Amino acid sequence: MSASLSRAVNVLKEVIDAPIASYFNSCVHCGLCAEACLFYTETGDPKYTPIHKLEPLRRVYEQEYTLLGRLLKLVGLSKPVSDAELGEWQELVYDSCTMCGRCSMVCPVGNDIVYMVRKLREGMAIAGHAPEGVVSATSRTIEIGSPMGVKLPALKAQIGHLKTETGLDVPLDLEGAEYMVLLSSMEIINFPEYLNAIAKIMKQAGKTWTICSTAFEATNSGIQIGVSDLARVIVSRIVEGAERLKVKTVISPECGHAYTAVRWEGPNLIGRPYTFKVQHILEVLDEFRNQGLLKTQGFEEERLTFHDPCQLVRRGGVIEQPRNLMNMVSKNFVETSDPGKYNWCCGGGGGVSANDNAEEIRLIAFKRKKAQLDVVKPDKLVTACANCRIVLEEGLEHYQMDLPVVGLTEMIAEHLAES
Repeated sequence: MSASLSRAVNVLKEVIDAPIASYFNSCVHCGLCAEACLFYTETGDPKYTPIHKLEPLRRVYEQEYTLLGRLLKLVGLSKPVSDAELGEWQELVYDSCTMCGRCSMVCPVGNDIVYMVRKLREGMAIAGHAPEGVVSATSRTIEIGSPMGVKLPALKAQIGHLKTETGLDVPLDLEGAEYMVLLSSMEIINFPEYLNAIAKIMKQAGKTWTICSTAFEATNSGIQIGVSDLARVIVSRIVEGAERLKVKTVISPECGHAYTAVRWEGPNLIGRPYTFKVQHILEVLDEFRNQGLLKTQGFEEERLTFHDPCQLVRRGGVIEQPRNLMNMVSKNFVETSDPGKYNWCCGGGGGVSANDNAEEIRLIAFKRKKAQLDVVKPDKLVTACANCRIVLEEGLEHYQMDLPVVGLTEMIAEHLAES
């Protein structure tokens, strides 16, 4: 066996575990996952079928761990996986999969295809076949603390602007606060109105809150690239910051994969339960609504619809909260076709938006979202994920659709009742 062949096989063998084995054994090859994937539905190309994207991992599993697979490999009827083949497979595993989870949801035997893709990505990343854009974002996160290279001075500058404009302060490193607010780099750079909204809402609700100067970034590129060791480093910073400040709740921002990383993956990554609670900002806002702490006035005049971020809604179960909040500020809220957990991905999650190689196929896949919006014909599109927001804006511009995209948190803040 050549060195490159041995390397490819060995790294994939390392990521195969009991769930992977059970999923491959239970797959009935029904093809339902294809119809759930926007990369397949918008191209019609069978290579984009989700289970097909896992072919290298399946072959290594069969050749190394099943009797029939070993025999087929021995007589030359089952092609071994090579390092070069993994390089060719990058398009399917990274460029045309957002890990949105729609394929996992429709699988009739309950196979978690997203989990399998994560495992294959881990093997490919170790073998050196992750896209440069995602690799660079992960490296910046590990070295600097942010995938976009945002450092503490940039955050402090935004805090200074906010105080000048509104008179509201953003407490840094406040020990014993009820809430520790996380941000994504996109919110700091692209959507500073998000932090403004948080400050206004917390003041109205009468809650103590803070931002940790050593752990303000929520985006976890380690999850996107598929390397658990790197994801663990990023999550650990948040855990250490929250425990040092003795906060009760950590708030994940309007960012889907950040929520997945810190809320669902985090305790498994660090190997112990948290000493604090983790909630998405929409969960917190809906709690404030229930407690009578979130008071709004007036309603949006336009026809609104909501784009459900995959990691937040389908994978995270935050379904009713955004609808409760939308109804606080809109009397003309309409659902898309396939709303909630069935919603179609924006096409840019899972690191796809950070991957320059994926731009062409991402814009083709956006036709699925375009079709949803063409039916509803909203005046404004609301969402709760900064990455979705940017991808939606790019897709709408590409297809020359004049449709503003706004974050739900900032919309709520704009309608806060005056004290």
